[in-house]
Amino acid sequence: MLQPPEVAARAYWLVDLSSGQVLASKNPDLAVDPASLTKLMTAYLVFDALRAQRISLTQTLPVSERAWRMPGSRMFIDPRMQVPVEDLIKGMIVQSGNDATVALAEGVAGSVERFVEKMNQQARALGMSASSFQNPEGLSAPGHSTTVRDLATLATRLMQDFPQFMHYYAIQRYRFPGTPEANDRNRNLLLFRDPNVDGLKTGHTNAAGFCLVATARRQVPALGAGAQGQRRLLSVLVGAASENARANESQKLLNWGFSAFDAVRLSAPGVPLATPSVWKGRSAVVRLGHPQGVVVTVPAGESTRLRTEIVRPDPLIAPFARGQVVGSLRVSLGSGVPVAEVPLQVLEAVPESGVFGRAWDALRLWIQ
Repeated sequence: MLQPPEVAARAYWLVDLSSGQVLASKNPDLAVDPASLTKLMTAYLVFDALRAQRISLTQTLPVSERAWRMPGSRMFIDPRMQVPVEDLIKGMIVQSGNDATVALAEGVAGSVERFVEKMNQQARALGMSASSFQNPEGLSAPGHSTTVRDLATLATRLMQDFPQFMHYYAIQRYRFPGTPEANDRNRNLLLFRDPNVDGLKTGHTNAAGFCLVATARRQVPALGAGAQGQRRLLSVLVGAASENARANESQKLLNWGFSAFDAVRLSAPGVPLATPSVWKGRSAVVRLGHPQGVVVTVPAGESTRLRTEIVRPDPLIAPFARGQVVGSLRVSLGSGVPVAEVPLQVLEAVPESGVFGRAWDALRLWIQ
């Protein structure tokens, strides 16, 4: 693996979401205070409630005394207001408002305490085994901790599961009518510096330092047209020295990821990489590939010297369900250094054949 640049941060994680490959990391499993990066989990639960129609964007929520009195970053809403859910989402994401976050938590779960229970349940469901949440907004508290590895998992799933809501993270300025005009600027400086950056979230406490989860996408013609041709990187950085430093160091990681590595498409979405023979099935072959296609990330200049190998069981005996994993594609550099191992899925189901077909194949297998 290539040597990353020096990055002034307590811990970081850089992943190419187009391939799922981790490009660089430092202290990936160090327990850290997530500060307002916590709000990524809060947003996950809010977006899930919207998808399930338990709340709506136009629905208004009251502002409790608890929300109003929240310290730290604020949207500056008060108990006299009834605030639409969509405005509270913008207040939580753009202004990092702790008051907006608590109002959303109470609106979704009835109480902050019940919402925190749901946060930890969701963390376990996402595989965030090193994370424990004590509040929805991210103020430092005993036992409130995570890792950059877990934050990368959360941010990746947030983007994958709720693409319809990701535009909120690219908003540069927002304020609710009647609140201070000076409080309208997104704290993610990269949104103002790099047109490729479209999210995600900042955080800061004395314990956490300055933190940023940033994502950027660039069009790569070799990957295809439209959305299929976009290469997206995600960086998670915690413990920088200042607001400017977290932006600079995150930009350094993203730029290095884009320039030091190439993304290579090995198959288009739904196109098989192999069609091996099947026994005892209604089809003579099974189509193996990946529904989203296969992309791998390799050091720049190595894309023409890749080696691929398909590893699968033999013989293949039906039935096979669509989406079932059958073997893998191993990719290595020309030097033999492993790059990736991609699970291969069944693209079209292969049902079991009738009794006579199964008997005939059984005989053929025995003869072999």
